[in-house]
Order: sequence, then C-alpha cells, then structure tokens
Amino acid sequence: MKTIACILILAFSSSFALAQQGKINIEQDEKIVELLNIYESVIGDSNSYRIQVGFGTLATAQRIKSEVEIDFPGLYSKIDFDSPTYRVRLGRFKTKLEGERKLQEVRQKYPAAMLLKPKK
Repeated sequence: MKTIACILILAFSSSFALAQQGKINIEQDEKIVELLNIYESVIGDSNSYRIQVGFGTLATAQRIKSEVEIDFPGLYSKIDFDSPTYRVRLGRFKTKLEGERKLQEVRQKYPAAMLLKPKK
C-alpha cells in the first residue's frame, strides 16, 4: 500500500515539475477582420427592426437607395435580395418603439414604407 502511495505522489509531483511556461504569438490574416465585419453586419440585421422603403429591379433599388441616403444620411441603408425582387431597407432599431418612431418620419417621404420584424 505504501508503494502505491509513493508511486502516486511521484507521478503527481513530476507532472508539476515538468510544467512549461511560454509566450504565445498569434499571426492573423488581415482578411479575417473583413470577414468578421461582414458577419457582424449580417447578424446585426437579423437581430433588429428595419424599415423597408421600396423594392423592384436592381436598378430601381439602387435609385431608391441613393435617394434614401440623401434623405436620411445618418441611417444605415442596404439592398437585400428577396426573390424575385431587390428590397431597400433602412436602419437598425433595437426596439419596436424606436422603429415605429422613425417609420413615421420615413413615411412622410416614402408612404409605402413598413417596419419589418427581426428574423429569429
């Protein structure tokens, strides 16, 4: 019994004696940051209320987006493709109340605008 205890003590004490310390240096490709930004923009869209201001062909959506950027320069705008049309969406609102307040302002210029729920 004493020999087993001695063997166990030696085994555990030797593992502490062989522990290593060092410095880790991580080299990361710069494109990873770009990919993370794209990923965050996609995830950010799915967790927030957005206002859809118009839809149509790609040319129509690009025209609407440029008008929206002039009319509401402080809000994030994006063209999303939902088959079969391109949709222009505006803003990222954390709460429905915040989205509805901005929707009233947007509807003065774009009467067909509507508030979209976050995707879950």
